[in-house]
Amino acid sequence: MRTAKVARSTAETEISVEINLDGTGVYDNQTGVGFFDHMLDQLSRHSLIDFTIRAKGDYHIDDHHTVEDTGIALGQALVKALGDKKGIRRYGSCLLAMDDAQIRCALDLSARPYFIWNVEYQTPKIGTFDVELVCEFFQALSTHGGITLHIDKIHGFNSHHVAEATFKSVARALREAVETDPRKADAIPSTKGAL
Repeated sequence: MRTAKVARSTAETEISVEINLDGTGVYDNQTGVGFFDHMLDQLSRHSLIDFTIRAKGDYHIDDHHTVEDTGIALGQALVKALGDKKGIRRYGSCLLAMDDAQIRCALDLSARPYFIWNVEYQTPKIGTFDVELVCEFFQALSTHGGITLHIDKIHGFNSHHVAEATFKSVARALREAVETDPRKADAIPSTKGAL
């Protein structure tokens, strides 16, 4: 089983993450940030990676530390669960439509974090959630997961749809990348012999 548990404790947050890369998209996410929980549920469901995430943060300040630190812990859990990455497809991409929104994601589980973000929002908030935190989450996931991650908004005007399409697009790309390649299940997908 390709599973991992990660705990992260700082003066600002307490985070625990459990994942199963070979799951069915079962989730139980409780971060104290309602919209973010909804997005994490989408990430789990559409990647088919099981998530159990618990977070407590300094909400009296804002949601920033909770969202970013969850991205850090989730990235660390992915690295741990992937191990030497033998047999994975490594690359994933998805062009995803959701109502007015269309998001393109391409990623590489290369152990070389690089983040490209071309997503703009029409509003600064979705309910009480700051939309700029979507970028912060994926930046943290990319950096601590060792993921080259490119995300582009093709179009979209409803901020909720744009954010949700982003999480779903990354999820589908991640699903593809972590899956076992039946033609090369015993090999690390790199001419270097290591990732």
